[in-house]
Amino acid sequence: MLPTANPEESPERDLTDASLREEREKADREMTANRVATEKNADAVVEHARENADAVLVAAREKADKTTDAAAPNDVQNAVAEDREVEDAKLRDERAAADMTVRRERDARAHLLTRLLPLERDATDQYLLTERAGSDDALATRDDFLGMVAHDLRDLLNGIVVSSQFLSQKLEKHSDREQLLLETTRIERYGARMNRLIGDLVDVASIDAGKLAMHTSQGDVALLVVEAVEALQITASARGVSLAVQNVQDHCLAEFDHDRMLQVLANLIANSIKFTPKGGSILVHCQRVGESIEFCVDDTGEGIPAAMIEAVFERFWQVGKSDRRGLGLGLYISRCIVEAHGGNIRAESSPGQGTRMLFTLPISAEQTP
Repeated sequence: MLPTANPEESPERDLTDASLREEREKADREMTANRVATEKNADAVVEHARENADAVLVAAREKADKTTDAAAPNDVQNAVAEDREVEDAKLRDERAAADMTVRRERDARAHLLTRLLPLERDATDQYLLTERAGSDDALATRDDFLGMVAHDLRDLLNGIVVSSQFLSQKLEKHSDREQLLLETTRIERYGARMNRLIGDLVDVASIDAGKLAMHTSQGDVALLVVEAVEALQITASARGVSLAVQNVQDHCLAEFDHDRMLQVLANLIANSIKFTPKGGSILVHCQRVGESIEFCVDDTGEGIPAAMIEAVFERFWQVGKSDRRGLGLGLYISRCIVEAHGGNIRAESSPGQGTRMLFTLPISAEQTP
C-alpha cells in the first residue's frame, strides 16, 4: 500500500491556506477602503449641500439689503442686525447639533461593523472548515484509491512473476503439460486483470477530460446480450453461480458503440457475480419499452442498502470500506457510457433480496413507428 498522507502536512493544504489568507486580507483591505470612501463621499455631499445653502442664504440677504431703505432709522437697522445675529447663532447651533448626530451615527455604524466583522469572519471560517474537510476527504479518497491500485497491480505482478518462475523450473525438468497450461492460464488471467485496471483508469481520465471516445453504429441488442453472457459464463460457473439469458427480444435495433455497451453489460454482470453467493442465479434480459430498449441484470445476491443505491454509480464508492472486490470504477464508468448514449441507468435493491440493475438506450430511428 502507498503511505497515507497526513492532510495536516499536505502541500496542497498549505497552498490552499496561503491562498485563503491572501483572499481574506484582500477582502479586509477592500472593505476598509470602501468604508473610508463611503464616509468621504458622505462628507462631500454634506459639505456641498451646506455650500449651496449658504449661497442661497447670502443671496437672499443681499436681495433683502437692496430692498431695505438705507435711510431707515438706526434703530430699525440695529434690530435687523440683531435678528440676523440671532438667526446665525441658531443656524450654527443647528449645524453643530447635526454634526454631532452624524458623528454619533457614524461611530455607531463603526461600532456595529466592528462587532459584526468577527461574526462574519466566524461564519466564513466555519464555511472554510467545512470546505477544507470536504477537500481532505477527497484527498484521502484519492490516496486510498491510489493505494488500492498499487496494491492490486503489485499482487498481479507478483502472481505473474511466481508463475513465470514456476514455468522456468518446470521447463528445465520437462514437467507435465497440465501444470504448464495451468500456470500459463494464470499469467493470462493476471495480465487481463491488469489490463482492465489500466483501462478503467484511462476511461476515468477520458471522462474527466470530456473525451470518452464513442463510435456508434446500428446493431442488434439481442446479440449484444448473448455475447456478454457467453463471455462471463466460465467466471460465473467457477463461482457456482447460474448465469442465463431470459426474454430477449429478437431483432431489436439501436445505435450504440458495440465495445462500450459490451463493457457496460460485462461490468454489471461481473458485479453481480462478485456479490452473488454460491448457488445463486443471474438473469439478463432486454426488451423494448416505449421509445427505448431496457436492459436488466437480475441477481439473487446480497443486495444494496437503500442509502447506497445512488452512491454505487459514483466513482470510488467502495474505497474506505472493508470490501476489496473492486476499485469502485466499473459502475461509474458504466453510468457515463450509458448517459453518453442518451440513456439512463439505475439500481433497484434491498439487503438480502438481490439487486436489479437497469439501463436504457434510445431505440433506432428505423424501428420508430
